[in-house]
Amino acid sequence: MVRKLLFAAVLGLVVSGLGVPATAESSRADIDAARSWNELALDAVRTTRAADADAARLYAMLNVAMYDAVNGLARSPRAAALVTGRGPRGGDEQAAAAAAAHAVLVRLDAPRAAGYDAALAADLARLGGGHGVTSGATWGRDVGERVVAARADDGSTPVETQEAGTGPGVFRAAWFGVQYRDVRPFGTADPSTYVPGPPPALDSVAYAGAFAEVAVLGNAALPAPDLLATFQFWSLPAGSDQPPGEWLRIALTVAGDRRLPLDEQVRLTALLTMALSDTTVATVATKYTYRHWRPTTAIREADTDGNPSTTADPGWTARAGAVGGTPEYVSGHSSYSGAGATVLGGFFCTDAIPFSLATDSAPGGAARSYPGFRAAATEAGRSRIFGGQHFEFSNQAGLEIGRGVAGEVLATRLLRTGGPTHFGACPR
Repeated sequence: MVRKLLFAAVLGLVVSGLGVPATAESSRADIDAARSWNELALDAVRTTRAADADAARLYAMLNVAMYDAVNGLARSPRAAALVTGRGPRGGDEQAAAAAAAHAVLVRLDAPRAAGYDAALAADLARLGGGHGVTSGATWGRDVGERVVAARADDGSTPVETQEAGTGPGVFRAAWFGVQYRDVRPFGTADPSTYVPGPPPALDSVAYAGAFAEVAVLGNAALPAPDLLATFQFWSLPAGSDQPPGEWLRIALTVAGDRRLPLDEQVRLTALLTMALSDTTVATVATKYTYRHWRPTTAIREADTDGNPSTTADPGWTARAGAVGGTPEYVSGHSSYSGAGATVLGGFFCTDAIPFSLATDSAPGGAARSYPGFRAAATEAGRSRIFGGQHFEFSNQAGLEIGRGVAGEVLATRLLRTGGPTHFGACPR
C-alpha cells in the first residue's frame, strides 16, 4: 500500500507540478527505458555484490516485466513471458516499461528505493504526462508487481549449502546457493534436461590431457601476461555485474547500435535474461551432482587420482590466485557465455555482428573487440583455463549447456501468436 501511494504521488507530480505540457506529442519522447533501467539493475548487482545466480534472476525478472508491459500495449501482441492481459488503449510503452522495471527494483533492492523513485519520476516527466503516460505507467507498475509476486516462491530462497567433500576427485569446500538447482525456470520446460554426463574418469587419457593443459596454461609460476589479462577481463568477481550482466551489456550495445525500437529491445533482453537465468539452474544442478575438484586440488594431489599420466605438484598455484568457490564441473562462465552468444546470434539471425566491450574487470578498463558473439564466448570460456580455474572439458560442457537452454528459449518463447515466429528463416 505504501508503495502504491508513493507511485500515485510520483504520477501526480509529473502531471501537475513539473511544468511539462501533458500533450500527446510530448508523450512520444524516447527515454530509452530498456537501456536506462537495465543499467540501474547492473548497478544494483554491483552494489549489493550479488552472486551470479541472484544476478541472473534479477535481470530476468526486470526484463520479463518490461517485455510483458510493452507487449500488453501492442496492437498485435506476441505470447507473454509471464504476465498475460492487455494494457490500456493508448498507454505509453516507454512509461509502461519504466514503471514495470521500477516495480521490480524497489522490491528486490529496497534499500535503494528512493533512487529508483527519483529515476521513475524523471522518466515520466520527460515523457510529458497526460493520459497515455499515466495509464501506461499504472499498467507497467501492475505488471512489475505481478512478476515479483509470481516469482516470490520460485525456490531461490532459502539459501541452501552443499557440505564439503573428501577424497580424490571431490570438491573440498562447502558452497552455498545450491537451491538454484531446483529454481522454477523462466523459459525452459525442465533445465535439468541440459545437465550433461559426468566429467572424464580420473584415470582416463582425456582427464590426463585436460590436466596437462591447465597445469601449464593456468600456472601462476609461469609468467604469461596475455593469459593473465584474458582471465582478468572475464573474471567478473563479486562487486561486478557478474557474467550474466556482461552478456546483457553486449545485447544493449548491439541493440543501440542497430537502433532497435523498444518492443524489439525488450523482447531481446527478455529472451536473453530468461535463458541466462535458466542456464543457472542447469549449471548449479551439474555442479551439485558431480562435485568435481578444482585444478588446484587436482594438481597438488595428483598422486591420489590413480592416473599414471598425471604428476603431483604440491606447490602449484592457479594464475587466478584462488582455488575457486564452487565445484569445478561445469564452468558457469562458459554456460552463461554459451547461452548469451546463442540468443544473440539467433535473435539477429547472424553471429557476425562486431562489437567492443570493456568488462567490469577489464585490466585498465581497456575494451576488446570481437567479430561476433561466438568469438567472445570462446574467449570467455578459455579464460577459465588460463586462470587455472577449470579444465577444458568443463568449458566445453558449460558452453553446451548454455547453447541448449538458449535454443529451447528461442524456439518456444515470446513467439507471434499468428503467422511466422520470431525465430524462423532469416531474414524474419
